[in-house]
Amino acid sequence: MRHSTLCDAAKLVGRVLMSLLFISAGWNKIGGYEMTEAFMVSLGIPALLLPLVIVIELVGGIGVLLGIFTRISAFLLFLFCLAAAFLVHLSPGDAAEMTSFMKNITIAGGFLILTCAGAGRFSLDHYMRGK
Repeated sequence: MRHSTLCDAAKLVGRVLMSLLFISAGWNKIGGYEMTEAFMVSLGIPALLLPLVIVIELVGGIGVLLGIFTRISAFLLFLFCLAAAFLVHLSPGDAAEMTSFMKNITIAGGFLILTCAGAGRFSLDHYMRGK
């Protein structure tokens, strides 16, 4: 297997793995809308941002999964992960929250790399470019 094919396959697997968390989280927020809204308000986050959160998670996650508008989707999810880390999980006295903080920062790093690298050959972006 050529190096470029292996890298494109790795990008596909990575995209699938990274997108599943956000697609399921967005979907779950729809089903538990009121509970999620109350949680956000308890953190001082305006409830009117919940629809935007859901759209970013679902649309961004699906974009990364399918490799369509990948760089934009990955960048939005990069920003989302940073915001979630600092607004929701930054709690220096709580080890569990700090683990979640670091996980969000780490995932943000993965999305930043995807923003720069693109989706690879096994993506709708590649197909739509006609290559």
